[in-house]
Amino acid sequence: MNIAIVGIGLIGGSTAIRLKETKSFDKIIGVDKNEANQKKALQLGLVDEIMTLEDAVQHSKVILLTTPVDTIMQLAPMILDQVDKQVVIDMGSTKTNILQGIAEHPKRGRYIAAHPMAGTEYSGPEAAIPDLFKGKNMVYVDAFRTDEDAFDIADAITEQLEMKSLFMNAEEHDMHTAYVSHISHLTSFALALTVLEKEKSQGRIFELAGSGFESTVRLAKSSPDMWTPIFKQNRNNVLEVLEEHIKQLQKLHDKLEDQDYEGLYKLIKKSNKIKRIIK
Repeated sequence: MNIAIVGIGLIGGSTAIRLKETKSFDKIIGVDKNEANQKKALQLGLVDEIMTLEDAVQHSKVILLTTPVDTIMQLAPMILDQVDKQVVIDMGSTKTNILQGIAEHPKRGRYIAAHPMAGTEYSGPEAAIPDLFKGKNMVYVDAFRTDEDAFDIADAITEQLEMKSLFMNAEEHDMHTAYVSHISHLTSFALALTVLEKEKSQGRIFELAGSGFESTVRLAKSSPDMWTPIFKQNRNNVLEVLEEHIKQLQKLHDKLEDQDYEGLYKLIKKSNKIKRIIK
């Protein structure tokens, strides 16, 4: 049984590392439009062979989509047109638009929408690391639309990755990811732009950057090729969260401008309740 990984970057490559360790598949086939990524994936031993998408579909039992979400939207119906009993799994960070695009496809049952809640700020085959997924959550979206045998194969992969399973509908998933993932990246991008703008006049500003700054801004190193499509596909949810975030920033701004330090203290104290969620 072969698996084709379409998009050999952080997620696809890290999946390949683990599946090679567990010997879950006879062959791992790589598909990537970038020739440099193809060569690097082979050099690093992430995949056994590079094929075109059409050939990979015909030679694989499982087709795993780990490309940017706009590419998944384009590929999903095309790949479903080509499959028979194969299983197609997408690991994109948004789901509503992708699933709407294949909702009426006659082979919709062969499709699994999954989202591994794991990652780093790095991209490309070199970013792939062992145990990226261990102990993290795999979210299955609208799993009731998937054939039982297809789901069993996807869930077996989740077990090999040592992940925990969660189930949501598409709208619920996209709203929650806007709050816990997408807004974090937007905030980090904004902070990076703020500091970079100040650096133009204050060139030594980064000499004072410590671990607090690094941990807050590290997501700004994330690939625009991946994140611009995510913001596009989840636009409405991200805008809703961003508007609330701006309101909270304005409150902090106003307390500081008005020298209302007691009020500022109360807002910070209130924010500390996040400890109930994040240990």
